[in-house]
Amino acid sequence: MSPGAPQTEKKMKQSLGGSAGHGSTDRGLADHRLGESQEPPPLKNYIFLTIFTCFCPAWPINIVALVFSVMSQSSYDDEDYDGAQRLGRKALHMGIASMIIGILIIMIFTIVHFTTKAI
Repeated sequence: MSPGAPQTEKKMKQSLGGSAGHGSTDRGLADHRLGESQEPPPLKNYIFLTIFTCFCPAWPINIVALVFSVMSQSSYDDEDYDGAQRLGRKALHMGIASMIIGILIIMIFTIVHFTTKAI
């Protein structure tokens, strides 16, 4: 073998794997391909639910749910998919709580309004 042959083989391994140490195994190449083919998970920030709950009479909880939803979108844009999923779940839970509290407030107000006697 000529002195240039080992160097050519080394360059070929570098170009296949992206780095000298990473391209020396087939597993490293498979991991590299797997990372490129994966798509980001779908965004679930529940923005429409949180906007809808802003019409319920539980104002502080509605606003917090909306803020969590917007923060989830921001985390997703920054490619923090775990954080986006966590904030989206919080937005969903706060939105549901806001809806339940709002419906209870409306029911209590309606019952009180129609059961009191006018003097």
